[in-house]
Amino acid sequence: MADRSLEGMALPLEVRARLAELELELSEGDITQKGYEKKRSKLIGAYLPQPPRVDQALPQERRAPVTPSSASRYHRRRSSGSRDERYRSDVHTEAVQAALAKHKERKMAVPMPSKRRSLVVQTSMDAYTPPDTSSGSEDEGSVQGDSQGTPTSSQGSINMEHWISQAIHGSTTSTTSSSSTQSGGSGAAHRLADVMAQTHIENHSAPPDVTTYTSEHSIQVERPQGSTTSRTAPKYGNAELMETGDGVPVSSRVSAKIQQLVNTLKRPKRPPLREFFVDDFEELLEVQQPDPNQPKPEGAQMLATRGEQLGVVTNWPPSLEAALQRWGTISPKAPCLTTMDTNGKPLYILTYGKLWTRSMKVAYNILHKLGTKQEPMVRPGDRVALVFPNNDPAAFMVAFYGCLLAEVVPVPIEVPLTRKDAGSQQIGFLLGSCGVTVALTSDACHKGLPKSPTGEIPQFKGWPKLLWFVTESKHLSKPPRDWFPHIKDANNDTAYIEYKTCKDGSVLGVTVTRIALLTHCQALTQACGYTEAETIVNVLDFKKDVGLWHGILTSVMNMMHVISIPYSLMKVNPLSWIQKVCQYKAKVACVKSRDMHWALVAHRDQRDVNLSSLRMLIVADGANPWSISSCDAFLNVFQSKGLRQEVICPCASSPEALTVAIRRPTDDSNQPPGRGVLSMHGLTYGVIRVDSEEKLSVLTVQDVGLVMPGAIMCSVKPDGIPQLCRTDEIGELCVCAVATGTSYYGLSGMTKNTFEVFPMTSSGAPISEYPFIRTGLLGFVGPGGLVFVVGKMDGLMVVSGRRHNADDIVATALAVEPMKFVYRGRIAVFSVTVLHDERIVIVAEQRPDSTEEDSFQWMSRVLQAIDSIHQVGVYCLALVPANTLPKTPLGGIHLSETKQLFLEGSLHPCNVLMCPHTCVTNLPKPRQKQPEIGPASVMVGNLVSGKRIAQASGRDLGQIEDNDQARKVRTEFLFLSEVLQWRAQTTPDHLLYTLLNCRGTIANSLTCVQLHKRAEKIAVMLMERGHLQDGDHVALVYPPGIDLIAAFYGCLYAGCVPITVRPPHPQNIATTLPTVKMIVEVSRSACLMTTQLICKLLRSREAAAAVDVRTWPLILDTDDLPKKRPAQIYKPSNPDTLAYLDFSVSTTGMLAGVKMSHAATSAFCRSIKLQCELYPSREVAICLDPYCGLGFVLWCLCSVYSGHQSILIPPSELETNPALWLLAVSQYKVRDTFCSYSVMELCTKGLGSQTESLKARGLDLSRVRTCVVVAEERPRIALTQSFSKLFKDLGLHPRAVSTSFGCRVNLAICLQPHRLWTLVEQVGDFSLHHTNAYSPPYLLPF
Repeated sequence: MADRSLEGMALPLEVRARLAELELELSEGDITQKGYEKKRSKLIGAYLPQPPRVDQALPQERRAPVTPSSASRYHRRRSSGSRDERYRSDVHTEAVQAALAKHKERKMAVPMPSKRRSLVVQTSMDAYTPPDTSSGSEDEGSVQGDSQGTPTSSQGSINMEHWISQAIHGSTTSTTSSSSTQSGGSGAAHRLADVMAQTHIENHSAPPDVTTYTSEHSIQVERPQGSTTSRTAPKYGNAELMETGDGVPVSSRVSAKIQQLVNTLKRPKRPPLREFFVDDFEELLEVQQPDPNQPKPEGAQMLATRGEQLGVVTNWPPSLEAALQRWGTISPKAPCLTTMDTNGKPLYILTYGKLWTRSMKVAYNILHKLGTKQEPMVRPGDRVALVFPNNDPAAFMVAFYGCLLAEVVPVPIEVPLTRKDAGSQQIGFLLGSCGVTVALTSDACHKGLPKSPTGEIPQFKGWPKLLWFVTESKHLSKPPRDWFPHIKDANNDTAYIEYKTCKDGSVLGVTVTRIALLTHCQALTQACGYTEAETIVNVLDFKKDVGLWHGILTSVMNMMHVISIPYSLMKVNPLSWIQKVCQYKAKVACVKSRDMHWALVAHRDQRDVNLSSLRMLIVADGANPWSISSCDAFLNVFQSKGLRQEVICPCASSPEALTVAIRRPTDDSNQPPGRGVLSMHGLTYGVIRVDSEEKLSVLTVQDVGLVMPGAIMCSVKPDGIPQLCRTDEIGELCVCAVATGTSYYGLSGMTKNTFEVFPMTSSGAPISEYPFIRTGLLGFVGPGGLVFVVGKMDGLMVVSGRRHNADDIVATALAVEPMKFVYRGRIAVFSVTVLHDERIVIVAEQRPDSTEEDSFQWMSRVLQAIDSIHQVGVYCLALVPANTLPKTPLGGIHLSETKQLFLEGSLHPCNVLMCPHTCVTNLPKPRQKQPEIGPASVMVGNLVSGKRIAQASGRDLGQIEDNDQARKVRTEFLFLSEVLQWRAQTTPDHLLYTLLNCRGTIANSLTCVQLHKRAEKIAVMLMERGHLQDGDHVALVYPPGIDLIAAFYGCLYAGCVPITVRPPHPQNIATTLPTVKMIVEVSRSACLMTTQLICKLLRSREAAAAVDVRTWPLILDTDDLPKKRPAQIYKPSNPDTLAYLDFSVSTTGMLAGVKMSHAATSAFCRSIKLQCELYPSREVAICLDPYCGLGFVLWCLCSVYSGHQSILIPPSELETNPALWLLAVSQYKVRDTFCSYSVMELCTKGLGSQTESLKARGLDLSRVRTCVVVAEERPRIALTQSFSKLFKDLGLHPRAVSTSFGCRVNLAICLQPHRLWTLVEQVGDFSLHHTNAYSPPYLLPF
């Protein structure tokens, strides 16, 4: 072609430069396509060789255009840093570029345009799937002769020029499409785009290599004789409706040149404003690198698994309506369906004769009694809604078969209870998209629907206007004797539409054809071994899924008797279904694992239970891997009642693929069911690794049987190209069969992505000429063709590149004593997106009798369990009052509505535990100033892009101090040890610490010089008795008091690194001493300093029973200190050296240590001094545990740095005297006090009835300016409000009570945030832009 010849030609540099300028002018719209081609032809006309004669015979306007590939390459080099990509908005352009890039690797003679990504219109290409390459391109210009055969490699290697020529000249009926000025192509290139765009696959990867596809890879699918047509690959080409370069359909009659001009003028010359401020989140956030040690699949590529051949039985009916007619006329008195009341007694028996006559009556009235004869409301093929309660299967069955006989498409939905039901609006959208105008219902249901004051049924939110039609016989007209429904063989007409709720809450309608309906019933009959007159007990919802397929459809095909157990009866008597199995000697029962579980809970050694008649117990939710526990427990209890192991038959199903697999009933009791113990860590990476049951982080899964008869199954990668998985890899199960759904009604794009999938081998060749259907189930095919399911796509949460299933998280949470805290096991798990990654949120309903403290302990254990088993952090765990979460019609939690309430901040939890620090590890990088963009542009850009998080800062630490002493501390002393020495010299008698006992009297006190001298003696002890060197770690195991402070500064004087450790409780050594030992070992302490009493405790018999006391490091008793002073006090050489270690145990039970340098410690103390306005004449009361975090800093460090007096009140003393803290605050006239939640709770509970007596004793809290609660990992709003209200009469101002806010690595972000925790009152999206809306008014100055 011209471009190929141009590449080999030596064009002068000035000609190449001029060509590049022309290309740039064309891309910016400065010239038209015609002007570009005219100028370009003048430039290169002299250098072009003589074109072939065959091209000269072609009309000029139909000749393929010449594209300057060399100029394009030059232009790409020149504009690589510009934003020309924003103009490429045509999705077909990307598809062509991806497809042609693949062909370029094969050295095909065709010009290669550069791949550009559109920034203005980012159109999703997920809906595109690879075409059926076995039939070639089904466009009218296809050059492949045999569209049904399998192409050989020679057929696949098509000459590209010949293909383009055929695309232009292949059909006289096709018209020339307008060319795109963006790519400079003509109608030929665009016809190529229409064909090749369909090879675009997810993640913009290369298309399948059809040249390597041979017949050896082909899998032929057997089709039953009743199927007249096979589902073939989608036809993508369209010669009569073309698209412009911008993806806008245009008529073929529009001149291509006019369309080029319109496109050129329509393109803006300047980029939109927001394009100046597009930020990739990779540049903003810390991108986590994949774990190099993560397990990877190592097995060979799997092979598609074929189910047994679907047998042909001579007496099988040609359609389901024909089966109903047969049984209704031959055996009219045979029982079809028996319904039960809430007492477990038979309410109504529907025979096959009644079902046949009443269904005909419904069919006649639908077609002839709605509307007029000239304009009937319902015609064959129309959709009608079926609205029936769960306790009336007989009325539903009559209406359903009435619709089939009338050739009307039923859409079964749930009964709306109120106008604002959860998910009601999405159901209405489905009805509207299906064009539903009539709703069939029962008389009782119609009377129970909500009504307006005028007695009319109101229009539900989002629903179309409906005509409610009651299907009871007394309301219907009898059909004439000469009227008879037209019963024909099953065909590809739609039989019914089953609704499906997606992960995001949207409701889709899955269409099932009549041939699929019949074939599915035949496959179930063969797999389950159904025979005539069998009795089946159905506990499931009969309107959808397994309950519909077995209890309504397959049962009629085989003239079976169904015993329907309503959900209302199951709530009253969970054993009712077992009783009916015994009463009717049922052969089959359809249940869920929850029904088996509640039957076990209600079981009380009933002697009359005999389950020997059961040959098949179908577990409908066998796809849930956690159903195995219910199956095993049920078998253990009822095996002595006649239940056999081989009777339990789990199955897997989905609305799209119907029944995916089911375990067959066998007569061999010696053949155990398949099960595997898999590593949960490997599953998070999509890899199968067998583990041992002794480990905690394992998942035991059971098989769900074999593939359905007449079906083919494979597993493909969940993301990207539908490529076959390896044998040790988890993938999404895909099924190819007739007995499946065919589409999402009215949603062609989503249908193509789900129902028209072509799995490929690693070489890129499709494995079958027929499309597969995604089941939405994650699993694998094990040995012997057994299917295993480990989760669902809807429950998949990808956190930091690892996959977690919501069902697994729910199972772990419910395993932590659910009966005590979770109301009826109602718990929801979902993920929210924060900083471009998914974060796990758990919401549960709290039992009414659970206290706040008990619930918090449960939440803490849940976090620990999830962290240890799944190795993932939980973003938020919220408990809400019982019966407050939105419900589904069957009583479960409506997941999407719950998530929406969380995001909106309308959840109103009673207990919240936020742990963002355990899961948000990709915090944004610091904001960087852009030098080339002005401040106004930066502000507008941030508002438009919305990716930069808001930030706030405190006062500058470099501001001028109030007095010379404070300035001297800041400028001359970099270390706390120097500050203490300076205070001992300048103000030796100034009181720093006062320790109170339980009686409120002074137990001990320290002045500046006393603390200095005592620290010197401890330093001498460390150096002489401990023989410690600079940098050695020393564990300080002291009760709250003066000794702890002196030991800390003694370590600083000796150059050692102190670690404060809470001492073991004398009455609970067995559980508290191991924590002490763990901190000492993890911190690598060379010495342990403590009091003489605790020293004896560490070596006691009780301690020896808990830990190995022989492994303690050197223990020094500081009750007997040496007399002399050290020769020299240690001074660190660098402010960045380690000052102390801050160890604490997190809510998840993880021990974490934070290194604090001397510079950070001094800056922290100074920021608290500025924030709280601390100076030597101030007095601060502190009632905190002084072992970690802000409590340690306030207890040990701040007084030395700021010089104020700290009144120390050990929290343990309040157990003896709850009023000690408040009496001390009142007695010393303290303005500022710090406490913990436990102290506040002790005062609230212990002094609630003593306020009058305290007032009489002179307790006055009116001088308190700030009472700061050092917060834990949860807010306790109710406690702070109760405390403020209780002591309001004693002068405490409500605004004086506030809460500090910090984290492990930043101990106090703010100390007076009056509004911060209002964020938690309306829990929502806790991303940082919401935090800014409730930013604390007092930030620490850093």
